[in-house]
Amino acid sequence: MTTNLEARLTNLTYRPCVGIVLFNKNNEVFVGRRNDVNRPSWQFPQGGINAGEGPAAAALRELEEETNIKTVKILDRTTDWLYYDYPPVLTANSFAGSYRGQKQIWFAMRFLGHEDEIDLGGWNAEFDAWKWTSLSSTVSTIIEFKKAVYEKIISQFSYLENETCRESRE
Repeated sequence: MTTNLEARLTNLTYRPCVGIVLFNKNNEVFVGRRNDVNRPSWQFPQGGINAGEGPAAAALRELEEETNIKTVKILDRTTDWLYYDYPPVLTANSFAGSYRGQKQIWFAMRFLGHEDEIDLGGWNAEFDAWKWTSLSSTVSTIIEFKKAVYEKIISQFSYLENETCRESRE
C-alpha cells in the first residue's frame, strides 16, 4: 500500500546540482562540517544550478559562495548525473519538499591558492569548520543518504590522489 507521502515523492523531480571535490597540493580533499544537522557531518561543497547556468559555472560559483575559494583549476567531471533521494522526513519538513532528491554533476578541482583565501562566511554559512582529509575517508563522515554518491565520486576521482601537483601556487 502506497502512502500519500510516497505517492507525492514519486511525482517530484530531482533538483539539478553540482558538487566539488577540491584537492590541495598534497592530494587531500576539502570537506566542510555542516552546521545544520544534529551530529557531526562533513561533506564536499555542493549546490544548485541556477536557471541558464552551466554546470561548470555553477560549480565555481557554489565553491566561492560556500568557501570564498576562487583560485582553482577544473581537473575532471562526472559525465553522468549522480542521483540521491532525500529521506522522507527531510522531504516533508524543508525546501526539499519541492524535490524528490538531487541529481548532481561532480567536478574534481585543484586548489591553487593559499589557505588564507578560505572563508566560510558569516551567520548564514553552510559550514562551521573545514579541514583537508583523504578522499577515501569522506564516506565515513557523510550523512547516510549521500553515501552511495560519495562511493561513486571516490571511485571516479581516486586516481587524482596519486597525481603529482604540477601547478605552481600563485
